[in-house]
Amino acid sequence: MSVIALGADHAGFLLKQIIAQHLLDSGHEIIDCGTNDESRVDYPDYGAAVGVSVANGDAEHGIVVCGSGIGIVMAAGKISGIRAATVHDTTSARLTREHNDANVIGIGARFVAEQMALDMVEAYLDASFEGGRHEQRIAKLDALDSADEGLV
Repeated sequence: MSVIALGADHAGFLLKQIIAQHLLDSGHEIIDCGTNDESRVDYPDYGAAVGVSVANGDAEHGIVVCGSGIGIVMAAGKISGIRAATVHDTTSARLTREHNDANVIGIGARFVAEQMALDMVEAYLDASFEGGRHEQRIAKLDALDSADEGLV
């Protein structure tokens, strides 16, 4: 089973806890990057913490949760080596792994029902990067980590 880093802001805290228990019950190991209750916090702190955990190799995958699933994914994606995507259903969760080799997914707690969130997590974790025609595109994404000028 995998080691998975989890992080959420206050809006995603309850769903993060549900996902964490599901993953533990499935035999995965969890790195809980917070938050630890529903007190107001800033999502960039928790998205970045998950991103760092994955980029450093402490976790194989990351799952982040905020109200929309957008801001916390943006924060995770600022970490070099992270390919993060907000997912909305099982198809987007599967494809983000198969085509984009995403190592972090984000879920919007205000937009996704609990069972759908668990189904998306499973679809993401069950999928594998297809390689092939997608490898060149991933290489271009990875090259953007060190690019600071000359982008079109």
